[in-house]
Amino acid sequence: MPTARCWTEARRAVADTRALLAFRAASSTRRLRWALGGFVLVSLAAAVLPATAPGAGDSERAFDVLLLLPTTLVALVLVAVVSAVASGGGRELVAREAAAVHPISPTTDHLGALVLAPLNIAWLLQAWGLLAVTAYAVGPERLLPAQVGMVLWVALATAAAQVVAWCVEGVRRLPRGVAAVRAATALVVAVALGLQVTGRLVDVLDRVPTVRLVVVLVGGADPGWALAVAVLALLVVATVALGAVPAHLAARRPPRDELRLESQVHPARRRPRSVLGVLVRTDRASVWRAVPMRRGLGVLAVGPGLVALLGALDWAQLLVLPGLVASGGALLFGVNAWCLDGRGSLWRESLPVDPVRVFWARVLVLAEFLLAASVATVVLGGLRSGVPSPAEAAALLGALVVVTLQVVGAAMRWSLQHPYAVDLRSARATPAPPVRMVGYSARLALTTTLTGLVFSALARLDDPALVLLLAVAPACWSGLRLVRASRRWVDPVGRARVTVAVSA
Repeated sequence: MPTARCWTEARRAVADTRALLAFRAASSTRRLRWALGGFVLVSLAAAVLPATAPGAGDSERAFDVLLLLPTTLVALVLVAVVSAVASGGGRELVAREAAAVHPISPTTDHLGALVLAPLNIAWLLQAWGLLAVTAYAVGPERLLPAQVGMVLWVALATAAAQVVAWCVEGVRRLPRGVAAVRAATALVVAVALGLQVTGRLVDVLDRVPTVRLVVVLVGGADPGWALAVAVLALLVVATVALGAVPAHLAARRPPRDELRLESQVHPARRRPRSVLGVLVRTDRASVWRAVPMRRGLGVLAVGPGLVALLGALDWAQLLVLPGLVASGGALLFGVNAWCLDGRGSLWRESLPVDPVRVFWARVLVLAEFLLAASVATVVLGGLRSGVPSPAEAAALLGALVVVTLQVVGAAMRWSLQHPYAVDLRSARATPAPPVRMVGYSARLALTTTLTGLVFSALARLDDPALVLLLAVAPACWSGLRLVRASRRWVDPVGRARVTVAVSA
């Protein structure tokens, strides 16, 4: 009886997931086809082209890359786990309000989150990087067997991360579950820091099971490889099925942290003296009282900083992090900044307030959100980097200002060009459709990474005044684009289009 029931529910969940995917794809079929085509082409290029490079598979450098493969497998798992846990079990295939009137089971929700897991730039970069280093390490002769095993590992890591995420979400919804999750996270971080400080982290990484797995997968198509591939395939199927169990358990409990924030009583404070101050306070409250923003800020501020702290990066290397953190912060709400108002945007537009002030209030709140995450990352990552030199300090200041202006300017432009109605009360919500989020994240990551690399090179100069002078031009250009976006917001027709879209 239980087996038949589980099988029936699984078939129904697969059919419902297929129908929901078709429904989501119907509104943007052409864009989705281009996105899928690009994903396939880039994946094939990452999996094949490095094997044709000089020295692939039979050089000392290829052997060094091969030695790093076990750690790369572990890194992929960690990225998948952090991404799924931070979003409360994975991304939503259907928004919470829309799903309330449809009989969508937790199993369907679980499968939908798995399908949307690859639509994450961090996941994509890790997966493509794994395929690329594998191709270069093994060369063309053993390429196909090795890549088959790596693809199965990527699927297994994604499914296992989903199981962990649902388990953490289930614990988080227990009484005092939020405190328990925070304590467990702090314990894991403390253990990792302890291993790094004592010099035993490398020994632990050398003993992970992925070392033996890599040896089997890159050895060619032999009986050992066939057994490993069969075991990985069975584990993928079993892990996908296992994820439905904690998904059901989590669905039976109320989201305590979301309900707690929505039911809090906030006493009235003294009114700001200026209209801009009132607008900034209102916008700031809408951001800091939202669960996805609070969780996202914690992950962005602590995660990259801990990686830098464990790796003992110097200040020149740390200059790449503010751009990546700012990009991630904009993806939490900045790329669709006006969706925070929701139905309240109609009320806001009825107020006798200059629209220019409304725009710059939203800009200030977004900028302080990104700066808070970036500064926290730099401070945490620089604990073992010593005191920065004047040139490094100047490059750090320039990088923070430039990347913040770049990201804020791009986010406000996209918010005007492509507004969406999104309920960001759910920890699993995203401010834009998944395919568009991938495009946003790729463009932001590319721009800010290049900017960070430029300032990393400038940090090696001896003249801090020259570093600051060279930062003026990109800062002015990004500020000019932001001013142009504010002029488009003043246009009543464009502003009405945004208001109608986000309040739908």
